[in-house]
Amino acid sequence: MESNRIQNILDELTLEYPEAGCALDHRDVFELLVATVLSAQTTDKSVNQVTPALFERYPDAMALAQAEPEEVSEYIRRIGMYKTKSKNIVGLSRKLVEAFGGEVPNDREQLMSLPGVGRKTANVVQAEGFGEQRIAVDTHVFRVSNRIGLVKEKDVLKTELALQEAIPHDQWSHTHHLLIFHGRNCCTARKPGCDHCCIRELCEQNL
Repeated sequence: MESNRIQNILDELTLEYPEAGCALDHRDVFELLVATVLSAQTTDKSVNQVTPALFERYPDAMALAQAEPEEVSEYIRRIGMYKTKSKNIVGLSRKLVEAFGGEVPNDREQLMSLPGVGRKTANVVQAEGFGEQRIAVDTHVFRVSNRIGLVKEKDVLKTELALQEAIPHDQWSHTHHLLIFHGRNCCTARKPGCDHCCIRELCEQNL
């Protein structure tokens, strides 16, 4: 896809979603990390409903590291896979305390060494928590970017790398949010709202 059409798409999406940004409530990088792990296969809205009480009880890695998963699960049982996620956030907190002095590292490989943290979560934390330019490919980013023709890839990692080639570096993180918002609000999985899509004329489906 030619660069001017890509930029036109990003400009139109920016106009359509001026509020595009991280929808997970958090006060610091630790809360962001935990909330992002909890958000796997769960809506951000659901995560935001359980994290206030969770973080009031366990405000930092040291506090959560001293907890047992069974205790923590009581705070997050309303979200999917809460037992596994309880183990993961306790485990990652213990690793943060043991290996990183209780601080969240700004390094993808170190982040991915934590329980429950994959490449997507690491990218989100680096982008939102540390201001790095990253493209975190979730289900929305993968679907929308390939459907509208920003890239043509068959898996998540190849999609991320191809988007990095196609999108100007200083727009990576913002593009990630734009594609998520468009995927949630218009270009949905089962029934995309093509009739009212702001980038209909620029979408590969209509060229």
